[in-house]
Amino acid sequence: MLDRFRRHPVGWTTVAALALLAASAGLRALRPIPVHAVSLERRDIARSLVLLGRVRPPSRAVLGSAIVGTADAVMVREGDHVSAGDLLVRLEDREARAAVAEAEAVLAETRATTQATLEQAEREAEQADRDLARLRAVAGEGGLTRQRVEQAEQRAADARSRLEAARAGVGGSVGRSAAEARASAALESARARLALTRIVAPAGGVVLARSVEAGDAVQPGRALLEVAYDAPMELVVFPSEENLAGLVVGSPARASADAYPEQAFDATVSLIVPAVDPAQGTVEVRLALPNAPSYLLPSMTVSVNIEVGRREGAWVLPEEAVRGLGTTAPWVAVALDGRLERRSVEIGLRAGRWVEVLSGVEEGDAVVPPQGSPEVGARVRVR
Repeated sequence: MLDRFRRHPVGWTTVAALALLAASAGLRALRPIPVHAVSLERRDIARSLVLLGRVRPPSRAVLGSAIVGTADAVMVREGDHVSAGDLLVRLEDREARAAVAEAEAVLAETRATTQATLEQAEREAEQADRDLARLRAVAGEGGLTRQRVEQAEQRAADARSRLEAARAGVGGSVGRSAAEARASAALESARARLALTRIVAPAGGVVLARSVEAGDAVQPGRALLEVAYDAPMELVVFPSEENLAGLVVGSPARASADAYPEQAFDATVSLIVPAVDPAQGTVEVRLALPNAPSYLLPSMTVSVNIEVGRREGAWVLPEEAVRGLGTTAPWVAVALDGRLERRSVEIGLRAGRWVEVLSGVEEGDAVVPPQGSPEVGARVRVR
């Protein structure tokens, strides 16, 4: 055998090389693998919900006509600011104005008749009182019978009754006459009809839409103008219902309009509508704007970050160090006594690239991220 190896020196060389390789592989298997590790650190973290929404005016009105008519003049256009009581649209009103003039004339005539009746009653009452006084004087001298005096007293009493009734007809203690009341009601009705030919702003605001021109025929139910009332703007977003647990009234938020992405502004959750849209599975959330930017317009698209959780001084790990995120059993790999060990962890808030660790890892533990990490159980050395 030895003679054969001596005759073939290449064989010895091959055997030696293989032996060296085997020894080297064994040493590498026993040598700890260098790994990078991180450990728990204290941080203030906040979790935000990022949503798309709209600028919502708190109240808007669609204005129309209560009567059939023809638009005589339209006083405003889109974007105009109006004040309460401003005339926006005037309908053709000749017939309505004529009805008011007629009702005013009837009322004036009725009042004149009532006043004339009062004056006549006053004269008759005064004359009856004078006649009664004269007859009483004559009767006192024995020149008249008692019957004549009683007749005069009755006439004076009747005259006073007519006077009281006449006084009541011009606003006395009893009230107006029936004729004057009817005339006044007719005038009020005519004036109300005339008022319906004028569409006015119920409150101050901005005209959003106009769908009427002079000469258009209008009728009840047709929208002529849309006005957004003056009031602080608010934002509206529609998060999915699974985010309800973290949303509370008063939560702070930051928002920016898509048209001005660099100009962020503060907002606060002011209302969480207590109902879920069954078709979309979303909830309407409104946000108040303490200092709304002047460039915001109704229905403008905005991006909103709502803070739905905050921890002061939380123990956190980088997100990439926690394995199984999004599952029911997150865990980490910890280098302990030269070996890689699996540890189950309980996590809290996730904010940005940080994860709050509630249990499973202690301060100072060397947590090995998965990138480039050996299998659990391998010998490791923390760099």
